[in-house]
Amino acid sequence: MSVGEETSHILSGLTNQLPDRDPEETSEWIESLDALIESQGTERAQYIMRSLLQRAGSRSVGVPMVTTTDFVNTIPADQEPEYPGNEEYERRYRAYMRWNAAIMVHRAQRPGIGVGGHISTYAGAATLYEVGFNHFFRGKDHPGGGDQIFFQGHASPGMYARAFMEGRLSAEDLDGFRQEKSHKGHALSSYPHPRMMPEFWEFPTVSMGIGPMNAIYQAQTNRYLHNRGIKDTSDQHVWAFLGDGEMDEPESRGLLQLAANDNLDNLTFVVNCNLQRLDGPVRGNGKIIQELEAFFRGAGWNVIKVIWGREWDALLKKDDNGQLVKVMNETLDGDYQTYKAESGGFVREHFFGKTPETKELVADYSDEQIWNLKRGGHDYWKVYAAYKAATEFKGKPSVILAMTVKGYGLGPHFEGRNATHQMKKMTLQDLKDFRDHLRIPITDDQLEADPYAPPYYHPGMDSPEIQYMMDRRKMLGGFLPERRDPHQGIALPSEKAYEVAKRGSGKQQAATTMAFVRLLKDLMRDKEFGQRIVPIIPDEARTFGMDAFFPTAKIYNPKGQNYLSVDRDLVLAYKEAPQGQILHAGINEAGSVAAFTGAGTSYATHGETLVPVYVFYSMFGFQRTGDGIWAAADQMARGFIIGATAGRTTLTGEGTQHADGHSPLLASTNPAVVTYDPAYGYEIGHIVKSGIERMYGGNHPDPNVMYYITVYNEPIVQPAEPEELDVEGVVKGIYLLAPAKIDGPRTQLLASGVAVPWALEAQRILAEEWGVSADVWSVTSWNELRRDGLAAEEEAFLNPGQEPRIPFVTQQLAGATGPIVAVTDYMKAVPDQIRQFLPNEFATLGADDFGFADTRAAARRYFHIDSHSVVVRALQMLARRGEVDADAPRQAFERYRLLDVNAGTTGNAGGES
Repeated sequence: MSVGEETSHILSGLTNQLPDRDPEETSEWIESLDALIESQGTERAQYIMRSLLQRAGSRSVGVPMVTTTDFVNTIPADQEPEYPGNEEYERRYRAYMRWNAAIMVHRAQRPGIGVGGHISTYAGAATLYEVGFNHFFRGKDHPGGGDQIFFQGHASPGMYARAFMEGRLSAEDLDGFRQEKSHKGHALSSYPHPRMMPEFWEFPTVSMGIGPMNAIYQAQTNRYLHNRGIKDTSDQHVWAFLGDGEMDEPESRGLLQLAANDNLDNLTFVVNCNLQRLDGPVRGNGKIIQELEAFFRGAGWNVIKVIWGREWDALLKKDDNGQLVKVMNETLDGDYQTYKAESGGFVREHFFGKTPETKELVADYSDEQIWNLKRGGHDYWKVYAAYKAATEFKGKPSVILAMTVKGYGLGPHFEGRNATHQMKKMTLQDLKDFRDHLRIPITDDQLEADPYAPPYYHPGMDSPEIQYMMDRRKMLGGFLPERRDPHQGIALPSEKAYEVAKRGSGKQQAATTMAFVRLLKDLMRDKEFGQRIVPIIPDEARTFGMDAFFPTAKIYNPKGQNYLSVDRDLVLAYKEAPQGQILHAGINEAGSVAAFTGAGTSYATHGETLVPVYVFYSMFGFQRTGDGIWAAADQMARGFIIGATAGRTTLTGEGTQHADGHSPLLASTNPAVVTYDPAYGYEIGHIVKSGIERMYGGNHPDPNVMYYITVYNEPIVQPAEPEELDVEGVVKGIYLLAPAKIDGPRTQLLASGVAVPWALEAQRILAEEWGVSADVWSVTSWNELRRDGLAAEEEAFLNPGQEPRIPFVTQQLAGATGPIVAVTDYMKAVPDQIRQFLPNEFATLGADDFGFADTRAAARRYFHIDSHSVVVRALQMLARRGEVDADAPRQAFERYRLLDVNAGTTGNAGGES
């Protein structure tokens, strides 16, 4: 193995692969640098070194990029600011919080409850949080508007423990941890869940990877609000607390470039590097902190490492020959974990004993002194210095990589153990040892009285340390976490904004995507409401016909457009501006959902309402980013998500991974998503209007929803709105579009979206060729009809003896006789959602297989969802009932060549949007 391979986990070796041809001269240069550091300090030495590197580059001296630094603190001891707080008070109540957090989880495991929890994450991260709470995190009453904090999900017990010390939560509340229904009124959610605790938590983070991504886009949202003149957010900072294991999630790392490109110096990541995943070491054979340093630095971030506590400063100062730093560099994470699970003597032998020089460094140290050499993430001084440097750094986002011990202070059964994440409770001896370590004034008798329910501890609100804690929060703008909902109401669009949807397209053909875009354009023109709209596009604006927005609304870019645009002379030229309204995330659905979340929750986060409208390929919505949309629901985001180029057969030519036949089903799994599949522009107009009124009108009991509307790219003549339109039916999910025009055997044709014209064609064929009378119903929402039906069943179940409410779909079809044929461009399971609420014989036609590239007509014939398939299926059901000739279905089957994909005629060619 080469030297480079041996030190690959260090990554930054500058000289280890080069020969030293003049060691004496090398030594003189090093001595000169040492003398400079001794006489003028590290700051001056940094400037000289940077100047030399710059000069070397200009003289073509090849110096490799330093992707990582040595495994020591980024901020030298002589550059640390003086700690401004009362460390004794802060240490005291931090101990109380660590006790109460652990006891809360332990008590949640008492007999008969056993709901679990996590003890070790907060135990290891308490210092990281407390330095922030005491000196950096601004509450919502701060003159600058307050900070946004993304707390690490598994550390939630610590936030509850702090709120208990502040008097915001009671002991009864702590005992309601993870018992959200059975302990109603005093319940605490397991993790940060704003929907469950809407006055406490602001950001959901425990679906790992979502927090880092959303924090980046929250910082962008803050700048977007500022640059567009909606709110001054210049004094607000976003903090995201993450785990080093969590950084393996692709979402955690995959969007770092946006923060660097937008110069989001209002953002700080704090990575709690306890070197452990949920099951074991993150990089047992490597060094995760070094890896993350290289990754973040390469992505353009400012990196600050907090590795060692103040007890190491003297040893590092005495490390004249660099052997201690060399050992620190070369020790693997798996070994560091083992050291904290052993003893001071073990560390002396296996760490310091690696070289004679390092062994001599601690020759006069006792084993206890060696054991008390803390890691930097547990040292107030070191963490404060890092936070101060991060908040003062300009031009780049910052990341703090703080080395900690998972389960710190919980005793030998917990600290650094592989299983510590899953450990929920402590033995009686663990409790006593933990109490002694934290100096909690609780007696053995109190612990022994009921080992399953040891007492919480609070010294009283008038104690000096609690008074100090409360004063610190008052100075910083109030308690955190906290979510506030009261926000400025906004003027809703005028009726004029919806006129374009009602008019139809005349003789011109237009897909429903284009019908929606035309409506959106008019909504954006509305004098007051329009500026609140945030169009979000993942690099498909031209596909969706939204390139017309570029010249007027412009694409948001905080740096503006500093290049000469290649299409500058075109009417629809690409235009970027700091005040741009469009968020163009690039080929990036995950980032687009994060941007949607930031904008869609601005009404609560900032008290300023934004109306996000995220338009995307429907196949790449819930399937690819469902977890992000779920987190948006938890955060109570509001807005429109538009599944464009929808359907399994409508997007011709693209094939399997583009053909959406199931997104309404995926959407149905999210309780906060209201799903529609409209056929015509006028339906879209009423749906959007009802959505705006529900989410932003201020009168609906449940405004915290997202409207998912599927639109298609097949051009048709968009009809004008009928004079006697059943608007209630459009909004609630079903209305009679075209009553039968003849008398005859009766059938009902139910269709949604692009399939409505197929049903109308089937109606004509049934009448003209078979004498069958068919009513055509436009189903704008199978999902909402099902929800209403299930709600009616639930109401009847829970209110025995009362007259049951009839589901809306049942009411609408009450007088409709004959069998039902339901058809969509989706799987059969989509229309099957309403089957149980109708007494009629019910048949479904759907596209239940992988999509493929072909003409629309051929694809629809293959899936047997085209007009002629609807006809044959209706005839089969009527024949079984004896209402048409028994041989009619076979005749129709052969006449229309139902097994020949080349005989299909349903649908047309073309249509980008």
